[in-house]
Amino acid sequence: MTQRITMIKVREILRLRFSAELSVRQIARSQQLSVGVVSKYIQRAEALSLGWPLPENLSDQALLQRLQPEKPANSSQAFTEPDFQHIHKELKRKGMTLQLLWEEYAEAHPLHYSYSRFTVLYRAWRGAQQLSMRQVHLAGEKLFVDYCGPTMPVVNPGTGEVRMAQVFVAVLGASSYTYAEATWSQCLSDWLNAHARAFTFFGGVPRVVVPDNLKSAVTKACRYEPELNPSYQQLAEHYDVAVIPARPYKPKDKAKAEVGVQVVERWIMMRLRHQTFHSLAHLNQAIRLLLDDLNQRPFKQRPGSRASAYAELDQPALRALPEHPYVYRDLKQARVHLDYHVAYDQHFYSVPYQLVKQVVMIQADEHLITIFHGQKQVAQHARVYGGGHTTDPAHMARAHLKHQEWSPKRFLTWAADIGEHTVHVVEHQLGARRHPEHGYRACLGLLNLAKKYTPERLEQACLRARLHRAMTYKSIANMLRKGLDNAPLPEGDAHTQTELPLTHDHVRGPDYYH
Repeated sequence: MTQRITMIKVREILRLRFSAELSVRQIARSQQLSVGVVSKYIQRAEALSLGWPLPENLSDQALLQRLQPEKPANSSQAFTEPDFQHIHKELKRKGMTLQLLWEEYAEAHPLHYSYSRFTVLYRAWRGAQQLSMRQVHLAGEKLFVDYCGPTMPVVNPGTGEVRMAQVFVAVLGASSYTYAEATWSQCLSDWLNAHARAFTFFGGVPRVVVPDNLKSAVTKACRYEPELNPSYQQLAEHYDVAVIPARPYKPKDKAKAEVGVQVVERWIMMRLRHQTFHSLAHLNQAIRLLLDDLNQRPFKQRPGSRASAYAELDQPALRALPEHPYVYRDLKQARVHLDYHVAYDQHFYSVPYQLVKQVVMIQADEHLITIFHGQKQVAQHARVYGGGHTTDPAHMARAHLKHQEWSPKRFLTWAADIGEHTVHVVEHQLGARRHPEHGYRACLGLLNLAKKYTPERLEQACLRARLHRAMTYKSIANMLRKGLDNAPLPEGDAHTQTELPLTHDHVRGPDYYH
């Protein structure tokens, strides 16, 4: 593009050249112009046989027309206009550059723009498009995931109870190809299993997953180093993807997800609002039918649809699904108790007794409980739903040599310092179970009650627990919390304090533990 300068400087260039006979570089330095500009005006003046002084009748306007001729108004029309929509789409391919696209354009069209003009025109075209197009997403690179704000009602046909289902949305960055499904909640298991079903729907795995900072995804939100939930990290390792949460208060990071959520709310949820669903499967079946329609719907601003863009861009670029299907596993950190058991979902599972007081990691799926210490697996049990203990005999100490600090004898000695009724309750806790160690937790709980409420009150509470045949830790703790241990005994039971037997069919007796 020709650089315009004032006619005063043009005349000064000619004077310094043809009268003062300065070099081009000297003139450029004197007038603070580039060497190229000075050389261009001198060459044009020489071609026109102009010297110094200039003819007196040569006006500035006439000199301007000779040295800076205007280009024909329609000169640019001879150039073939690039297909910027196609260029924008091609740039989403990994490794594609604007330079390569220009070379292909120039090779196909003899009358073409220069590369610099080509880039200027492309940037101007891109700036005129919608805001959502300004973020360029490479094919197969990113998957944006989030939940819709509104929920969908599911009615129990038997009771009429209405339960609200959440709607999960996943959107591929390059094509905007969309997946949606209903889940009962946004809890960790629903969140991760929805990811697995989304990958199956897409038929491949992207390189990056971009979630919002919800609790199921991020344990600790941070703009620079968010901490992922351990189970979410496990899913990322299974599929070999990187999880990069959107930065807090940065809506551009998740713009694609927000648009996808909005589209699902408008074109799926609103179209289903008058229908009644009696199961989650029924609701998801209806969502899938409308989802196919949504992905086939033509774009408004560009040719094609989400489905056609997916087939052209994202589908070839996605990586293959792993050989083995994903199985959700809940991860929980726990400390091994004195009875060498750890608790998960109200059930207790044994580990080797050497790990007492150590921190372990519990990995739970639908059927198995696997326990790790460091990176080493130390125990595995069939999962049990409900209370109780699962104990592997190989985990038990031989004669408790390794942890005599806590033993049945010690608990009975401590109970004897408080009173005979406390002894009876402790014997019940130790003797009514398959292994005495299973009663350690309840005995320790009673010990703490003595510290909290005084030994005298605990003894009175244990007496009443015996009378009511409710010798559990919870019953005695509730009695002390409500002050019922100080209530008078019913008439006829006052003498029971000394008459109640200290043994029964389920108690081994103190001599058993010596």
